[in-house]
Amino acid sequence: MAGHSKWANIQHRKGRQDAIRSKMFSKFAKEITVAAKMGDPDPEKNPRLRLAVKEAKSNSCPKDVIERAIKKSIAGEGDEYEEIRYEGYGPNGVAVIVEAMTDNRNRTASNVRSLFSKNGGNLGETGSVGFMFERKGEIIYPVKAGDADDIMMAAIEAGAEDVESGEEGHVIYTADTDLSEVSTALEATLGESESTKLVWKPTTTAELDLEGMQKLMKLVDALEDDDDVQRVTTNFEASDEVMAQL
Repeated sequence: MAGHSKWANIQHRKGRQDAIRSKMFSKFAKEITVAAKMGDPDPEKNPRLRLAVKEAKSNSCPKDVIERAIKKSIAGEGDEYEEIRYEGYGPNGVAVIVEAMTDNRNRTASNVRSLFSKNGGNLGETGSVGFMFERKGEIIYPVKAGDADDIMMAAIEAGAEDVESGEEGHVIYTADTDLSEVSTALEATLGESESTKLVWKPTTTAELDLEGMQKLMKLVDALEDDDDVQRVTTNFEASDEVMAQL
């Protein structure tokens, strides 16, 4: 799991074992191929591709995996993927957004519905939980990038909307359409970010105890293990004590 309870919008990534890392790299490759097919194969001329490549690199995705994915798009190789968003509720009423890329809508819908059902959740209709989130750009910098005031000033000058600074680093939020531009401006003053991506930022959160967190992680892990699922976002909130126990 990546992230911290202080950041309401936590996107869960396991990525610690080789098999899981391989699956994660495969998902990055799929996103890069789709982004390159939808626009120019040059990251500098394609904002979505640039962000996809940057996120892959920030997660230590091998250079050859990234280059191979772009070459596949140029050659017109690979399956044609459709982007789908699923919404539902996890244990204890936590809102869950599942983003998928699939070449078979029926297969993916069936799998996602089954995973929700088997792990104490309930798949809902589109829009059933989406109103609890806002689509935002998220840029993360480490603590060493500067103190809270310096980061805030740099973010404002770059056109960001908000900054949350804490012991683990600085999270900068932008309008979804401004992410690429703000990211580029910040690189000029702060250097390379740890992560730059579009996220679903909760406007309301659901507090969970240890048992609730354990149940939610079981659902999230199961969803992320599905090859068609790109990312999972929830609106849980948990105390530092609960996170430490988890």
